[in-house]
Amino acid sequence: MPKFSDVVVFRIWKREATGQGGLLSGVDPTAFTTSDLLRLWIIQLGIIVMMARLLSLGLGKVRQPKVVAEVLGGILLGPTVMGRIPGFTQHIFPAWSLPSLSLVANIGLCLFLFTVGLEIDASIIKRNVRSSLFIVLSAMTLSFGLGAAISVPLYHNFIGSSVNYTYFMIFTGVSFSITSFPVLCRILTALKLLDTAVGVVVLSAGMCNDIVCWSLLALAVALVNATSGLTALWILLTCAAFIVFLMWPVRIALLQLARFTGSTENGPTVFFMIVTVMIIWACAFFTNVVGVGAIFGAFLAGVIVPREGALAISLTEKLEDTVTIVFLPLYFTLSGLNTDFGLLNNGITWGFTVAIICLDFAGKFSACTITARISGMSWRESSTVGSLMSCKGPVELIILNIGFSAGIVTQRVFSMFVLEALLLTVMITPLVSTIYPPERRVRALAGAISRWSTGDRNEDIGDRQSPITEDTPWRSRFTVILDKFDHMSGMLVATQLVLPSSPSSQQTELSVDALRLIEMSDRTSVIVKSSAVDTLIHTDPVLGDFRTFGELNDIRVSLSLSIVPYEDMSNTVSDHATRHGSELILLQWLPPSSIFGEGPCSPHTRVEPNSFEASSGGSTGTSNLATTTHSQFVRRTLAESKTDVALFIDPGASLSDTGPGSARHIFFPFFGGPDDRLALEFVMQLCANPRISATVVRMSRSGVERAAVQWPSIVRTKEEGSYATQNTRHYHGMPIQSTVVMPNISYGQTRFESETADSILWEQYVGSHSSSDIHPSIRAALSRITFSEHSSSTPLHSAIQQAPTHKPLLVVVGRSHRLGSDDQMSELENILKEWGSVGQDDIRKTIGDAATAFVASGCAAAVVVLQAANASAQ
Repeated sequence: MPKFSDVVVFRIWKREATGQGGLLSGVDPTAFTTSDLLRLWIIQLGIIVMMARLLSLGLGKVRQPKVVAEVLGGILLGPTVMGRIPGFTQHIFPAWSLPSLSLVANIGLCLFLFTVGLEIDASIIKRNVRSSLFIVLSAMTLSFGLGAAISVPLYHNFIGSSVNYTYFMIFTGVSFSITSFPVLCRILTALKLLDTAVGVVVLSAGMCNDIVCWSLLALAVALVNATSGLTALWILLTCAAFIVFLMWPVRIALLQLARFTGSTENGPTVFFMIVTVMIIWACAFFTNVVGVGAIFGAFLAGVIVPREGALAISLTEKLEDTVTIVFLPLYFTLSGLNTDFGLLNNGITWGFTVAIICLDFAGKFSACTITARISGMSWRESSTVGSLMSCKGPVELIILNIGFSAGIVTQRVFSMFVLEALLLTVMITPLVSTIYPPERRVRALAGAISRWSTGDRNEDIGDRQSPITEDTPWRSRFTVILDKFDHMSGMLVATQLVLPSSPSSQQTELSVDALRLIEMSDRTSVIVKSSAVDTLIHTDPVLGDFRTFGELNDIRVSLSLSIVPYEDMSNTVSDHATRHGSELILLQWLPPSSIFGEGPCSPHTRVEPNSFEASSGGSTGTSNLATTTHSQFVRRTLAESKTDVALFIDPGASLSDTGPGSARHIFFPFFGGPDDRLALEFVMQLCANPRISATVVRMSRSGVERAAVQWPSIVRTKEEGSYATQNTRHYHGMPIQSTVVMPNISYGQTRFESETADSILWEQYVGSHSSSDIHPSIRAALSRITFSEHSSSTPLHSAIQQAPTHKPLLVVVGRSHRLGSDDQMSELENILKEWGSVGQDDIRKTIGDAATAFVASGCAAAVVVLQAANASAQ
């Protein structure tokens, strides 16, 4: 016996040792050997993933779903294109290697169907269950009928009599009836339709369609695998009993386990993940052995996962990268290897291909359009619903692959349907963009898709306006932008600054709207978030912290969440602020570490970058690429905003380092211009808080004559005068037009007009400390402000030197001002060189000259940059 063991071990060792030389021994790395399957599989995987990535880069520019690139990549690697290269298929995709490739692809397919099941949310279906079911049933009935009708000539021309016609008819009808819900979600999110009336109906209808079609597919597979009608009936009854078992005992037990392990609060634990994975493969195994396919069981496993606490989103995040990067491209490549467009080589074949495309689209489009119109939608909205419900994508390919593997569909017919699925998926995005442009969209009612967590959901947006008047001198409606978790602490400090010292001191009700921005990507978890905003708005940690902040400070906080592409973020901010009647947008910007100089502003005021932020990816730890990307977002927001914007910059030691009762001091160098006038008004509002004082210095360049202080004499006709009287408002009890009430003052005005407005505003503020005809809160704020004037040939240097030694010091500046000339740019360059910071042109364009100088010098604990509405970005 020992001799036998030694012989076996020697032979195994010898067999493995002979193959260890590999490439260095002259062995072809693409040579397929049963003893080493991994080597060729890695080569295949690398080629497939690179092909899919390269195509997605190009197709992403035209807003096509990533699945289009993956399917097209599989087709290119198949016999249609690269398969015609001599030796390519024999070396890269030999027939002997396909079983192992298929095994891995089908494992990934089960995981993909599990994530599809995670996307099914019963609460979304319930919102519009009546209209959605009406649309789905009518569309599926007509589509299935058209599919069954065209299956007759297809069967007689391309399918042999060895295939049961009933099976082929069922697969054709299901293929016509399907709507790809995963791709549909991506299109809705990419086109920003989720919060429209169309998006609400389509999302619900897509889920219903997905469930019905998977049930029909299970029926079709059961009929194919059954040996008789009685056997098929037993298979269906067994599946029905299994579904009932999963939906009640297993689902309830899984929910209790999630709560017991804390998975609903803190994300899935290791033990919960183990149980979930076991359930996935147990369900897949059971449905496979009874004859309806493993993917159906994996889909059911995803459906029963609890939705409480965004658990489904957390599970999707753990699986999505491996599934979408590795497994799905493998599966689509297998579809491409089975697709040969070279077989579409005659007029009859192309005639049937065109008929398949036209009938499939016509059936879905006409049925959904008519039923949506009957449900009360306009023709434009109804046709958009019909277009979106015609989306195919990977779900139809799964059905076709099942039919091809079962021998029901030939390679020629398979290629015809693959072309149909690809074309219908590609055409949806441009078609919907044409039919339903942004200016024609109707947003859903609050009861349909709610973005609010607190506040009156039925409040009219027109009632949100609270103009600054003599009785209500301060801004009371703010929009706070929360785009990154790193910005959370800074935005809390910025919001705290604009709050009144006590609720009773604010005559009008203060309202803060927190807009949480999440960048849309191809990740499945982002798509799940898009379809589950109502759940996410209560579970997002950033919004949760801000909600708590509002409750602690006794202010009305409305929470909103928007998932949009990066290029649409700035426009989303502008539209959101305008739609909700905001008077000021609060935005955060973190400077890169390269902006900090080497020498201190003074021995007592230099603030070093916060080490915690550096270690956690904050301001000093942010990469140049991330900083540049965020700066572009900030510049776009400033350029497109129709509302005044306050940009909060926290270069290191935040103002939050002080206690809630600590005093703060503001330094504001007034250079002039619309942004500086807005900044002066902002300083006034901050100083309404008795714990905040300010030093305001009017900076001027030596040798430059200042405009004379005089009230402009304007002669109007009677009609013009009455119109002006109707639209003129007293500002803070003083007859002066500021940025808020003098819209004609903008970046396009003459220099003399701007200087005159600066002088008028300055003289009114300086001379109104003891005036009795102004609002009491204005008089109190002015008593905490020290006004002075300073003239210098280098105003930026002088402004930095004028900054007092109060700690912590908040510097408020305007983003642009009338001194923005080449001379000041030269002065800023000297300041940056003096503090060891060079090459900061991108930062200067983002925050302006004055803010760049103060951030580089390190004189401030924080800087607030103000920009008036409709101001130029540059």
